[in-house]
Amino acid sequence: MPTAPLICNKTVSRVSSVLNRDAKQFGKKHMFDGSEETCWNSDQGSSQWVMLEFPQPVKVSQLQIQFQGGFASQLCTLEGGRKGEELVKISDFYPEDINALQSFRTEETMLDKLKITFENSTDFFGRIIVYRLSVLGEKL
Repeated sequence: MPTAPLICNKTVSRVSSVLNRDAKQFGKKHMFDGSEETCWNSDQGSSQWVMLEFPQPVKVSQLQIQFQGGFASQLCTLEGGRKGEELVKISDFYPEDINALQSFRTEETMLDKLKITFENSTDFFGRIIVYRLSVLGEKL
């Protein structure tokens, strides 16, 4: 199966929070802009998340995430579902507390919406910093 990036300009994204509500400097769009200079920076809190709604059904097979070391999640929960349905848990994955791009294979799941919950932040205040987020798979 060919894998391709699934996030496009028609993908709707939402996040749990933005540091100081400063979306211009720390907003969600920075996870997808391809720049190593910008990032999404959550505000403090015990559980942060990113929700993606794709413009058409997709089959997700891999996630790629680049955290800032010291502001990473040690446990991520992946949930997905179809439009109008409840999200169901797909899997957990365990990133390292490093700056490098990390890849995680997932059980191939057909969905329209995807939620990544970042738990157990390595930051004392629960902040998460993501420089890059990619979802790979197949558009259906």
